[in-house]
Amino acid sequence: MREHDICEITCVDEEKVNRVRTALSEQNTPAVAKIFKALSDETRIKIAAALSSEDELCVCDVANIIGSSVATASHHLRLLRDLGIAKYRKKGKLVFYSIDDDHVKQLIHLAFAHQQEVADRG
Repeated sequence: MREHDICEITCVDEEKVNRVRTALSEQNTPAVAKIFKALSDETRIKIAAALSSEDELCVCDVANIIGSSVATASHHLRLLRDLGIAKYRKKGKLVFYSIDDDHVKQLIHLAFAHQQEVADRG
């Protein structure tokens, strides 16, 4: 740890601390952490980004986009679906996936926009 990264004295603002603790206790932080954990995998964020850029993609399309087998793509898509990030519909023998709602799309777009800003700053 570098010394310029930490406070040199201890000074706690009890009012802020209590306000934030109360707010956090009312949130479902474990569920939110699961979303970020799912998206922290490079393959799954690629899938989520692909689904965010199209209305829907079939499992075969996703497999081709990420350069994997259909089974591997299906596994990742199922995990995204189970966490509420993606949804699916079956049409005949095909299964199509899409992002579950606009909040998820916004989260993905914001993450990529933020990454680009950081890269632009050097």
